[in-house]
Parts: sequence; structure tokens; C-alpha cells
Amino acid sequence: MTPTEGSSPGGNGPGAGPRRGVGGDAAAPERPSAAEQAAASPRSGSAGGPASGSEPGAARRADDGTAADPAAGRRGDTVAAVVRQWRSVHPELDTGPMEVIGRINRCAALLQQAEDAPLRRAGLSRPEFDLLGALRRTGHELTPGELARETFSSGAAVTKRLKQLAERGLVQRRGDARDRRVVHLRLTDAGRDLVDAVLPSQLAYEAAALSGLGAPEQGELAVLLGELLGQLEGRLGALRP
Repeated sequence: MTPTEGSSPGGNGPGAGPRRGVGGDAAAPERPSAAEQAAASPRSGSAGGPASGSEPGAARRADDGTAADPAAGRRGDTVAAVVRQWRSVHPELDTGPMEVIGRINRCAALLQQAEDAPLRRAGLSRPEFDLLGALRRTGHELTPGELARETFSSGAAVTKRLKQLAERGLVQRRGDARDRRVVHLRLTDAGRDLVDAVLPSQLAYEAAALSGLGAPEQGELAVLLGELLGQLEGRLGALRP
């Protein structure tokens, strides 16, 4: 899922952490959140055993049978503090969904803040590169509406970016012979060459951003995010008020 445009980088997203109030005093015992319950039991792999790449300090059940804190053995993050605060205010509520969505939003915001160095050197923004990339990877002409769907962008935003890219000689417009209202777009030779030159550097930049995770962990994360994205794409409309 590409990060939504204009997402706030603020630390209002939630996360996992010890059940303590703002002042550090232990809160009253409460039932574990959904995320803690899931973390307490190792996820089974294809062969029925624990998933590969799990950390030795990952959450597990303590000797007294209670769910161990999922943050044990893991570096703290800003989202964890937010969740601790919400637990002190509403200890009866399950913060599990916050712990997942908050971290996804925070990661997306940080990646957007950092920008993409190879794209910036090429004079491109990430949304502009997404448009050029869609034309390159599909290998054929696309209409502005098709590009909007490919890049999860609004029609107005796509129109503005295409105008700028056309002025730079990176995309070319062609009118439809049967319907003058329809415009088809394709990469120019300069646009194709720019995408092909930037892509290897961009992939290396993204690999460096993920270098704190091992290959098994990255693979597992990609699968989990793919499952979540598929569910959201199919059912998000039903979740909206």
C-alpha cells in the first residue's frame, strides 16, 4: 500500500509497552490485548512449528501463566508510550488494533519525512516516480484515470503531476481517435531512461532502510502486510461509518 498523501508524522499512533501509567506506577491487572494474546503463542509456520526469524526475547507466557509483555526483548518505540498512556486512561479497552495500525502509520510517516534520496537527486517526488513507474512496468499507454487507480491518487493530483512531467519531456500525450475527451499517456525515451537509471539506486536505498531486519523477518513482514492489504482492499468500504 502506498502511504496515503499528507499523512501526519505526529506520534498519535499507538504501540505496545508495559502496562504502566504516565507516572510509572504499575496499573491494575487487566486482560491482555489481542496483540499480546497473539504474541504469547508462537505463530506456526508451514510445518506447524514456530515461525522462522522469531526473536529469542519475543513475547511468551511467564511462569505464572500470564501473558508476557510483547515489548520484552524488543527496542522501545514512540508508539509504545502512547499505548501506555491510553491504557492508564482506559484500562478496560483492548489496544491491540492501535498497536498494529499505529506502527504502520508511524513507519509510513517517517519514510515520507526522510524522502527518497535517489529520487530527490533525479528531481522527482515519490508520486511523480510512481506515475512514471506505472507507465514503465505496465509497458503500454494509460489514461489519467488508469494512472490514478494504479498509483492510489486522486484524478486532480494526477493531472497536475502529468502536466509537470510532460513539460519536462518525460511523458507524452496522445488524443483518442474515437473520443476526443480521452487522453492516452506514454513514456518518452527520456522518461524510460530516467526510470531505468533511478530504479536500482532507489531499491538499494529502500533495502538500507530495512537493513535492521533480517531476510526471514522481511519476508514474514511482507506476507503479513500483504494479507492485511488484501483484506483492507476488499472490505475497507464496509468499515467506514
